[in-house]
Amino acid sequence: MRTLSILILLIFSPQPTFQQEPTVCIIGSGIGGSSLAHFLRQYSSKNWHPRILMFERNGVVGGRMATVTISGQTFEAGASILHPKNYHTVNFTKLLNLKPKDPPSSEDSTAFGIWDGSKFVFKTISVSSTVPFVQKIVSLANSVLMVLRYGLSLLRMESFTESAVDKFLKYYESFETRPVFESVDEMLKWAGLFNLTARSLEEELIDARLSPLLMQELVTIITRINYGQSLSISGLAGAVSLAGSGGGLWAVEGGNWQMAAGLINRSDVALHLHEEIESISYLREYYELNSTKGNSYTCQITVVATPLDELNLHFSPPISIPERKLQHTHATFVRGALNPAYFGLDGVSKIPELVATIEDPDLPFTCISVLKQHDENDFTYKIFSRKPMTDTLLDDIFSVRKETIRINWGAYPHYKAPEVFAPFILDGRHLYYVNAFENAASTMETSAVAAENVARLILSRFFSKPSVTSLNLKTSSDAREELHLDL
Repeated sequence: MRTLSILILLIFSPQPTFQQEPTVCIIGSGIGGSSLAHFLRQYSSKNWHPRILMFERNGVVGGRMATVTISGQTFEAGASILHPKNYHTVNFTKLLNLKPKDPPSSEDSTAFGIWDGSKFVFKTISVSSTVPFVQKIVSLANSVLMVLRYGLSLLRMESFTESAVDKFLKYYESFETRPVFESVDEMLKWAGLFNLTARSLEEELIDARLSPLLMQELVTIITRINYGQSLSISGLAGAVSLAGSGGGLWAVEGGNWQMAAGLINRSDVALHLHEEIESISYLREYYELNSTKGNSYTCQITVVATPLDELNLHFSPPISIPERKLQHTHATFVRGALNPAYFGLDGVSKIPELVATIEDPDLPFTCISVLKQHDENDFTYKIFSRKPMTDTLLDDIFSVRKETIRINWGAYPHYKAPEVFAPFILDGRHLYYVNAFENAASTMETSAVAAENVARLILSRFFSKPSVTSLNLKTSSDAREELHLDL
């Protein structure tokens, strides 16, 4: 009788199930992984509190959001700028009580020059005055110079960019009007952005009637600085790149990586630093993750939130995704002074604060920008290049070099239209891939947008519900009003 009572008690007592409190494993602690953890917590009901494990192979969180310290001062080394309409990152900044700031190269008075390897084909005016009125006059004069050189094509470029940005804003609409997307193709088509990934930026801009001069100079230097690539990139990546050169750009005081750190801290995540996952195996009811430390973890839901392109990660059973190459950008930081003779000038003060280059395989760098001026012959510079900057080359470009730091970033996909996308769902079950969206465009905000969709996708599929409209999310108008900061 006692045995029967125990059996009845076991049958009718609530039993722990995977569906009640599953374990979600996230590989990667960048903006994609941290945003995913945040949205899973935000959108989950009070009665569903999954355990979240996060694995980071490095000793710090943030992924490609990183800083570098040179001569005791800290600067952005990776993802550097945010757009005023990046509503998720705006919201993260408010939520975490972080302070927005203007990045060094965003001021209207920043002088730039376009270098062709032998001369500056175009330069804006530069003044050292900090008087607002003088700066406004200089800004107006530079605008006139731009119009005289590029004409109405500037307005057409702005219209092309704004059209893409307006379509992207659909991803902030409420659940009532915005579905959960199971593929990147579906997500882009819904917003009206898919066609921009099917053609090159050059083709799109020719159709938009931009002048060849504007495309060869201004547009090219923007795509080279932001993506290290030419006009052959896809139209959407190009539009995002152009948006990243507009007004109102900002960054987080102290480093953009703080957004990832703050979101992870708020999301009750068990963080495993210095732990790289080397295999993911599906074992019917769960996934087994094995790390290079010899540890094994059991997860009902697994999310890859880091690019798979250069990751040594084994899947069992195997997965299939389109082959993709990463575009490597070599970031070189130098404390010292440029050599004016290298640029055919007779003084450091005559070198523009931003030296950008046209598309020419013989040019050794993409751009050189001033991060900080310490005195008239002492600066901190950031150099972007497609190949490593050798000491011999740096000694030619610089007359004084006190300190040098080099970083090789697998920064973003190598874009080529028409783009082919990896799936968000890698195995038809509960193995997800946030970075599938990067083939459309790679920014901090697009990673957050993709992560938000994947969070909804996990919740809707795990509970077999068509949507998650009952979860905790404000309506579109309320959310966007609250998110919009005057940055």
